[in-house]
Amino acid sequence: MERADDGAAVAASLESSLDALTFTNLAADEISTRLIESVAGWARAQGWRVYRRAPSVVRLPPPMQHRHSVVDVACARPSAPPVVVEVDRADRARTLEKLIAEAAAGRVPIWLRWGTGGFTVPPPEIHLVTFEVTRATGGRFTRAAAPDLPAPRHSPRVETTTAVELPLLPEQSP
Repeated sequence: MERADDGAAVAASLESSLDALTFTNLAADEISTRLIESVAGWARAQGWRVYRRAPSVVRLPPPMQHRHSVVDVACARPSAPPVVVEVDRADRARTLEKLIAEAAAGRVPIWLRWGTGGFTVPPPEIHLVTFEVTRATGGRFTRAAAPDLPAPRHSPRVETTTAVELPLLPEQSP
């Protein structure tokens, strides 16, 4: 299979599809689940086969080295390399290692990071998609849609001003 160099376009498409996703007062695990479901829905809409918790090319560390790690979502594309997506809130070294190995195996690795911002930029072979949320009380999070408001009207520019002395009211006189 010829390697397609479409990772940036694929990541941009995924990021655009997530723009409409909003929620209020969700816990971290609920957000991750919702994002994984959204990624799977986006991939199915592309006509791709979708696998959740698909085996990675990376094996687990001892004593489970006979088993493979998993990726959150893997997508088989008919005429292009597979796409793998990891969804994380934290900046995990193990995720980076896994995605670098997936890239070396010819897959298009996407790291979907969510949180309140300050996302570490991964190496160039990994495509970063960010999903910013706001922290609510009690370890819960919200993502509101950006308001679609027109630009504010501005008052007309005043070129010159004239000082006007105001009369003192009787109760204000000395």
